[in-house]
Amino acid sequence: MENKPNILTLTNFTTESGAFYATLNLSYQVFGPALHTAPIVVVNHALTGNSQVIGATGWWNDLIGPAKTIDTQKYTVLAFNVPGNGFDGSVIESYLDFTARDVAQLFNLGLQQLEINRVYAIVGGSIGGGIAWEMAALSPQLAQHLIPIATDWKATDWLMANCYLQEQILNHSSRPIEDARIHAMLCYRTPASFEAKFNRTINSELGVFNIESWLAHHGEKLQQRFQLASYKLMNQLLKTIDITRGRGSFESVVAPITANIHIIGINTDLFFTPTENRKTSLELQQLQHQVSYQEIESIHGHDAFLIEFQQLNRLLATVFD
Repeated sequence: MENKPNILTLTNFTTESGAFYATLNLSYQVFGPALHTAPIVVVNHALTGNSQVIGATGWWNDLIGPAKTIDTQKYTVLAFNVPGNGFDGSVIESYLDFTARDVAQLFNLGLQQLEINRVYAIVGGSIGGGIAWEMAALSPQLAQHLIPIATDWKATDWLMANCYLQEQILNHSSRPIEDARIHAMLCYRTPASFEAKFNRTINSELGVFNIESWLAHHGEKLQQRFQLASYKLMNQLLKTIDITRGRGSFESVVAPITANIHIIGINTDLFFTPTENRKTSLELQQLQHQVSYQEIESIHGHDAFLIEFQQLNRLLATVFD
């Protein structure tokens, strides 16, 4: 198993907005068998995630690893870092230069540089799933399975509104990362989740409600490990997910995609709502695509894809059996 990030250098890249980058570093990690010796599963990280999907600090250890649902004894797991996410030590200050589609293009170019023309699956949660949609739209025959989790092929007005508020906080707050994270947690969870966890209890040491100390803790924790430029970039990518932008209808964009599409929504997701997921699934069915739609049932909202591992393992078992 390889745990050290590797670096690819991509050259002469022009973003959708017309920004030119003579070089861009794309870092990645590989887990399980060496590349080209087993079926490859590409895993895209979420907004504050990174390529460390398993290991001591791995964020998807309950799903990926030896004898896990995505078994690293059977599959090679490849995870890229979104350029500028800071995990590899580099950031991008000009965050408005990039869209989710640009990152998908960079990931696809990375695959080409690694001489990978076909993968078993592309899996991504939240923004990682949106980038997975964009990767499939750019390279319709790349994946045998496309698995977008807690996401959709576009950012809705509701999502863009929250991203706009995040951007305002990040640009104008005196504590931008902490305050933006506090707001974000209100989108990642639900009222029922907070009630079950806190039930209006008080932190006697601090003299505040436990919900307040918990939110403050999450803000401070992210500030310690995440950079402001990275947060601005990832927020920009989130609001620009849209495989149809400048291309035409959803039907025309997805028509060439050959992958079996496995959409997994969350019944209480406030960010990428199940209503939108069901609409997408229905449209794909009407286009006679190979598509399945399943839902995680949870009180925890959007973050359930990082919490409800027993359900997620069960929903993915048939794809990776």
